Amino acid sequence: MTYSGVVTVGGPADVHELPDLMISKVAVGPMNNNAYLLRCRATDEQLLIDAAAEPHTLLSLIGESGIASVVTTHRHQDHWNALREVVDATGARTYAGRYDAEGIPVPTDVPVADGDTLRVGRVELTARHLVGHTPGSIALIYDDPHGHPHVFTGDCLFPGGVGNTWKDPKAFESLINDVETKLFDQLSDETWVYPGHGDDTTLGAERPHLGEWRERGW
Repeated sequence: MTYSGVVTVGGPADVHELPDLMISKVAVGPMNNNAYLLRCRATDEQLLIDAAAEPHTLLSLIGESGIASVVTTHRHQDHWNALREVVDATGARTYAGRYDAEGIPVPTDVPVADGDTLRVGRVELTARHLVGHTPGSIALIYDDPHGHPHVFTGDCLFPGGVGNTWKDPKAFESLINDVETKLFDQLSDETWVYPGHGDDTTLGAERPHLGEWRERGW
């Protein structure tokens, strides 16, 4: 079936089937958080992005094969509410941005720096720090060798704008600069964007609006 990226809390996962990677997206919790399960098709190793809520839903999605690792995109509680339960059930190794790890109550096994490579089986993901929504938010980029890039942006980029910076001009300037230089300037219009809440988008759909975002200041 064609992947749309449209999911609802209590509804089924939507699965994006790529040649080397399977991406399952599910919505959980009262804040309609997205969690993403990545599975390497060559090895069946799995990685979860944001154990946000509803541990029973996430563990059902993960299945009996378990996960090797779980990445928390940033320190806000709605993105780690189920982290303890998922880690206890799976023994997964935990990853988070170096500057957000202290704000996550479950210990981070691997603090992630800008440009670090994370792996799920034979698939490589590149982490980029996007500073402004929090001090240590990270995005994960999968540059599909068979197609276009895919980027998991947490709460740093959504359809229609960057993440919330609470009317702090310095935080907004930092975030939009990082999003522009590390994502828009480096990746193609075809790049698929998987945000921390709501529907997906592409960089091409959002690129024409960067100037508007800067002008409005959010």
